[in-house]
Amino acid sequence: MTKSRNILPLRTYWTEQQIELLRQYYPDKRTADLVQIIGRDEKSIYSKAKNLGLKKSAAFLATPASGRTNGRQGIGTRFVKGQQSWNKGTSYQPGGRCKETQFKKGHKHNTELPLGSLRINKDGYLERKTSMTHPVPARRWVASHRLVWIEAHGDVPAGHIVVFKPGMCTANEEEITLDKVELISRGENMKRNTYHRYPKEIATLIQLRGAVQRKINRRLKHERSDTTAA
Repeated sequence: MTKSRNILPLRTYWTEQQIELLRQYYPDKRTADLVQIIGRDEKSIYSKAKNLGLKKSAAFLATPASGRTNGRQGIGTRFVKGQQSWNKGTSYQPGGRCKETQFKKGHKHNTELPLGSLRINKDGYLERKTSMTHPVPARRWVASHRLVWIEAHGDVPAGHIVVFKPGMCTANEEEITLDKVELISRGENMKRNTYHRYPKEIATLIQLRGAVQRKINRRLKHERSDTTAA
């Protein structure tokens, strides 16, 4: 399908005679029958009736013609007693690598896991469950390397974080030891993770790569929009 390019079908307006016929017959006749009488399609008739405030009469709604009292309305799509679903006894298995991330039998949500349970978060860090009641579920888990530092030094000071020393990051609990972690300020952490820590030439390349990637993303977004509109 292509865009209309402003070429639209001619609009047909309701005549006074059609409106009068609608007022006369709409309350007591099936809308499907009015198509022939008035010369408009059902959608147009319903829309105009709503605009004029017309409604089906109580007498008409009480008759089988309304489809409300004869028990037949929608019968073609109803489930009947004893009917079996077309997919009973079958199971759907999507393709690709979906199965790798599906919940396994007996799987428990992390809110149900007991204290002391371990998990690896989305950033690849090992975490231990330390609370069952914190109102924010994510706060019930604390990074294991942070717990190692707290056990030795107490609470983490405000404005600071516990991180692995460069090249010592691990998700193996036995390998997370005090000599592999350190306390740094958030400002220092920002400096460690900014491209400005690289030589000027590399930093410039990183900036250019980001600019190119943004242009690619905008182009792809524009192409998707054109495809949807077509």
